[in-house]
Amino acid sequence: MEELAAAILRFADSQTGLSPYITPIRTMAVMRTDHPKPPAHLLMQPALCIVAQGAKWASFGDRQLAYKAGQALVVGVETPSVGRVVEASPGKPCLVLAVELDLAVMRSVADDMRSPPVPRQEPALGVFVTDFQGPLSDCALRLMRLLDTPEAIPTLYPVIMREICYWLLSGPHGSEIARMTLGRGPSQRLLDAVHALRDRFRETLRVAELAAIAQMSQTVFHRHFKTLTSLTPLQYQKRLRLLDARRLMITSGMNAESASVAVGYESPSQFSREYTRMFGTPPKRDAMSVAVFENQ
Repeated sequence: MEELAAAILRFADSQTGLSPYITPIRTMAVMRTDHPKPPAHLLMQPALCIVAQGAKWASFGDRQLAYKAGQALVVGVETPSVGRVVEASPGKPCLVLAVELDLAVMRSVADDMRSPPVPRQEPALGVFVTDFQGPLSDCALRLMRLLDTPEAIPTLYPVIMREICYWLLSGPHGSEIARMTLGRGPSQRLLDAVHALRDRFRETLRVAELAAIAQMSQTVFHRHFKTLTSLTPLQYQKRLRLLDARRLMITSGMNAESASVAVGYESPSQFSREYTRMFGTPPKRDAMSVAVFENQ
């Protein structure tokens, strides 16, 4: 971890602007934080978030997961989250390497394994924390070193990522990784319903339609969806709408009413109430404060 932290810090110090820093590997980013930060809302993608120094937590619905140096947050399903840096200082910043997980590569590696892990059958949260030591830590360090030779990235990056997938699948959480990524059976049908909601979150979708995609009764679907994401389908959709509305106001300069209509709200007052409840500040004031912060 010390070598990995040094490599991340060296790269971060060479960058301009604010963290996170996009690397020459487009599916990999580096984060450096010198102070504990307030909670931040985001939409998590399937990824590894490796902490080389410092500590963070991430919450998914009513579940909160803490992870620190030597650990990684493994995200297997696209889901709204709230994250926070809790341990950082100018002398010892929080250093994180985030690597996108390609689920197709994960499935390919599993197919090549002599004894692939057996997916867990019982539903579980699609996110977990694992120790990131030994071979996995070595892979992360090699990814950072690869940034020094950009011409080697197209050849070597896929090889290192396959190795990461192998160690994850063969490790102590292999059955959990397999359940989230191998794309077979009920788990895949549930993920298909999650993806349908993600792609059509601006529309009015009935739970019955999503349950039909998952080939489950509405009661079973509702229970399994919440187990996987720690949110009900309605909560999941609502958070996607509010996150997208915030993005539209900050990046496109939309006013609150236009943004609310764009993401599927019929009532601006309901949008304002739910936005304030989620972000702690009314839409217009929140968008202005974020814009001021980013321009400082």
